[in-house]
Amino acid sequence: MQGKVWKFGDHIDTDLIIAARYLNTSEPSELAQHVMEDADPEFVAKMAPGDLIVAGVNFGSGSSREHALSRLRPPGLRR
Repeated sequence: MQGKVWKFGDHIDTDLIIAARYLNTSEPSELAQHVMEDADPEFVAKMAPGDLIVAGVNFGSGSSREHALSRLRPPGLRR
């Protein structure tokens, strides 16, 4: 496995993963263009396949927006 590690701090909630203003769609490719945008506006452009996000406590907390967390998983990877 190879890639960069993108480090974020504590309390990265679903609003920071994908802001609510983008939740008027459930289209995965559209949502993926806005991942972590409010925490780092250039994040999507810098991210590459194989990269990892490392964050502190409460990562993904907040409202139950499966849209936000599902865009962190590479396409085709199922759990």
